[in-house]
Amino acid sequence: MKTQNLVILLSVVLTIFFTATLASAGDFDWTRDLNIRAEADPSGFRAQLSTRFKIGDAQVKVVLGKVDRPADAYMVFRLGEMSSRTVDYVLNKYKTEKSNGWGALAKSLGIKPGSSEFHALKQGSDVDASENRNKHKKNKSKGKG
Repeated sequence: MKTQNLVILLSVVLTIFFTATLASAGDFDWTRDLNIRAEADPSGFRAQLSTRFKIGDAQVKVVLGKVDRPADAYMVFRLGEMSSRTVDYVLNKYKTEKSNGWGALAKSLGIKPGSSEFHALKQGSDVDASENRNKHKKNKSKGKG
């Protein structure tokens, strides 16, 4: 009987954990595409980060070496920018809190859920500003007719 109760309890806990993980991951699904692009062209991605955040390639390489995925480096730089914190500070938070998800990490850095900054994070990256501008122009021109 105890084994059966333990199995039920474990099942409930795992269900809650995976549901929460999937729900929070959905807000940042765009990171998968960013990782794919970054892994296909690592030097191009580094150049995009360097240009977007106005930092040297050496610092980009250091951060990329300390995170799990390329999109994580983008998020570290972006969260640092949004929270006015240093990259080192955000990296330390990332190391200790990454299992909680990006939303929780952003919140711990003072970026309020529901704020324009938080919505900007959920919408995607802005590392390739020219690509984003071109998409925006195309969308605007589609509405005219």
